[in-house]
Amino acid sequence: MALNFANNNSLSAITTLPASISGGAMTLISEQTASGSANLSFTSGIDDTYDSYVFKFINCHPSINDTHFQFNGSTDSGSNYNVTKTTTYFNAYHNEADSATSLTYDTGADLAQSTAFQGIAFGVGNDADQSVSGTLQLFNPSSTTFVKHFISDCNFSMHADYTWNGFVAGYFNTTSAIDAIRFQMNGGNIDSGVIKLYGIS
Repeated sequence: MALNFANNNSLSAITTLPASISGGAMTLISEQTASGSANLSFTSGIDDTYDSYVFKFINCHPSINDTHFQFNGSTDSGSNYNVTKTTTYFNAYHNEADSATSLTYDTGADLAQSTAFQGIAFGVGNDADQSVSGTLQLFNPSSTTFVKHFISDCNFSMHADYTWNGFVAGYFNTTSAIDAIRFQMNGGNIDSGVIKLYGIS
């Protein structure tokens, strides 16, 4: 493989990569579209094919105002969503009136050895133009040796007209494989929105 160097030291004319170099491709596994849905549950496609999986949730709009977008995992293909987890949560926000800003750790939004659903976005508004968008990444869910780490980053329109950036990280405290993930609002339905599941290679 020949390398051609331009005057600015950039690389050009690379035609192939060695087999040992991964391209980090994202493979779309499945996609679900909400329409007054109580939840969107992914009960297939999460296995040992990939070491990492990414969910992208796009403009998930709640049916009721001031509600929370949340998730949980399953070890029995979606029969139960009650896996014990420990998490952290911090956020940054700024309101439309330019009168309130903050960057803070929220002790009321984290979990300590809890089977409850973990909140991703809190107080989401249901105005016609309000929604939540972001990602959830799950690492090595099929491991039967280690706990299952996850990280979520989202932005949403809070009901009081704030832009709110929420960050969640933690782990499912189980050595059983996580094979299903459910997303829901803590009240009402997911009125509209799309969630896509990708495998990362």
